[in-house]
Amino acid sequence: MNVENNYILKNGVSIPAIGFGTWQIPNGKEAYESTLIAIKNGYRHIDTAAAYGNEESVGQAIKDSKIKRDEIFITSKLKAELKGYHTAKMEFAKTIERLGVDYLDLYLIHAPKPWNVHSDGTEYTEQNIETWKAFIELHQEGKIRAIGVSNFRPEHLKPLIEATGFVPHVNQIFLCPGATQKVTVDYSKPLGILTEAYSPFATGRLFKVEIMQQMAEKYQKSIAQIAVRWSLQRGFLPLPKSVTPERIMNNFQVWDFEIAENDLEIIDNIQLPW
Repeated sequence: MNVENNYILKNGVSIPAIGFGTWQIPNGKEAYESTLIAIKNGYRHIDTAAAYGNEESVGQAIKDSKIKRDEIFITSKLKAELKGYHTAKMEFAKTIERLGVDYLDLYLIHAPKPWNVHSDGTEYTEQNIETWKAFIELHQEGKIRAIGVSNFRPEHLKPLIEATGFVPHVNQIFLCPGATQKVTVDYSKPLGILTEAYSPFATGRLFKVEIMQQMAEKYQKSIAQIAVRWSLQRGFLPLPKSVTPERIMNNFQVWDFEIAENDLEIIDNIQLPW
């Protein structure tokens, strides 16, 4: 299967097919150095978020890389607990200031609900719609090249689209072998929503799966490389994260092999240790 280095979003924007994830990397030396290493080793898509608290260091690394701004695709996200039209506008301004840029390539609503109220039964449909209207305006003004959401399921996506007529370009969700989010993916694909896969290694649990170890041996690749390649061949955009230079490099070196379809199906159906 031919895998391209970039996806083309439905508005024509090109997005590098692998992003460097910065979740859980602290602001300061660690975020700065890991981001700089990623860029120096070929990554041209950097994913951060206001909630990660590391936008300043990520932005400084991008600047110090000396790579032209228009050659690096920068994603950030609006905090899940901050919703509403005016709030979204103000928070976006803070994000680009922290990153030290004039525009974003992709901006996402980080979650449909604040993280601490996921189980209280409260819905935030109207707040998300008002937030989405602000995103649409920022996009139309040229301040964001593409807009989307994260951790949204069909029941969260549908009201946004019905209220505004604007389909998100991207939905970034937890997705990896053994957690394929079929319902959300099947809803998104016909609408042209690109699915980004965060935690493509299941926060490390994938490395304990025997089938993944067998696949790594069969293809003479690391388990991480198998997971990233699986994601690409399934049409997802993986966001591998590491602070170790060797692993940062290894996670990106997935262009020289192909996983057979029957092996992809086996990987689809693995059981993750929870």
